[in-house]
Amino acid sequence: MDPRLDKILKLPNRQKLGLLVAVLILEAGVFFLALQQPKMKELKELQGRRDELQSKVEENRRIANNLPKFRDDYAKLEKELERALTELPNQKEIPGLLTSISSVGKNAGLDFLLFRPKPEEPKDFYSAVPVDISVSGSFYEVANFFVAVGDLPRIVNISNVQFGDIKNERGRTTVKVNCLATTFRFLDKKEIKDEKK
Repeated sequence: MDPRLDKILKLPNRQKLGLLVAVLILEAGVFFLALQQPKMKELKELQGRRDELQSKVEENRRIANNLPKFRDDYAKLEKELERALTELPNQKEIPGLLTSISSVGKNAGLDFLLFRPKPEEPKDFYSAVPVDISVSGSFYEVANFFVAVGDLPRIVNISNVQFGDIKNERGRTTVKVNCLATTFRFLDKKEIKDEKK
């Protein structure tokens, strides 16, 4: 027999028991450090991933539960965009808009003395389209023209209003009005890039 093992077997029972406990503690420590601790760390990481995925699932479930509301909101935003697009025309709709301004003035009973579009003034994503206008008619007809322009579905601002040449002909008082009508249009992506250059 091995002399070391023989030496251990001859030890008193208390020392044998102490040695056995020390060997068991050493084995338990090696087992814990080599096998159990990495598994616990992996378990903790997996639990963290599970919690993260669970919160994403909850968030997605909440979104899915609110999907009809989001669809309604989207439909409302689409309608608002359509309305905004009718207020700001694109390039091809400007001549029609200018014609409608002219028609509104004629329907109000005004005589157009001047209707001259000026060069556009590009801004960030839109362009101002100014038009010099000079009309002649009664004050009431001019007021009706301004109201009718304000009721157009497009945005048209009237500014620089100047009254002059007040005449009384055949029992009718007429006035000449010079003003600047400014409408706006969206710039397309190409125009915005060209403007930035």
